[in-house]
Amino acid sequence: MQTALTPVTPRTKLPDAEKITINLGYVDLGHIDLMVAEGFYSNRTDFIRTAIRNQLTTHGDALKQVVARKMLVLGLQQFGVGNLEAVRRAGEKLEIRVLGLASISADVTPELALETIGSITVLGALHASPAVKAALADRIH
Repeated sequence: MQTALTPVTPRTKLPDAEKITINLGYVDLGHIDLMVAEGFYSNRTDFIRTAIRNQLTTHGDALKQVVARKMLVLGLQQFGVGNLEAVRRAGEKLEIRVLGLASISADVTPELALETIGSITVLGALHASPAVKAALADRIH
């Protein structure tokens, strides 16, 4: 069961991006560098972000259908102690499905997380303390 949650006031600033590493062949990298040198893009990152956005736009309709079918929350979903204590009082467990960033506050204990979170599916990034991630390891898909 998915329970509606009230927004959490973040105590720490969450990052607005996730760093990734990719491996490219020398020829592809050379092509990118040539596009940058010729002024088409300001740098390699600008080229790669633009390429990714173009692909996401190209497949936008298919992505929207998958998001709807899998009942994913799009964007940022935060879970704090207050939210999870309310879930515990209601005798429920969350089935968290996020496309973007799921963030479990640093003050959430592993015990509270285990009592209130049935499963987590995140397409993007999950921010939580190492202890909470370890406790929920078998529930993270």
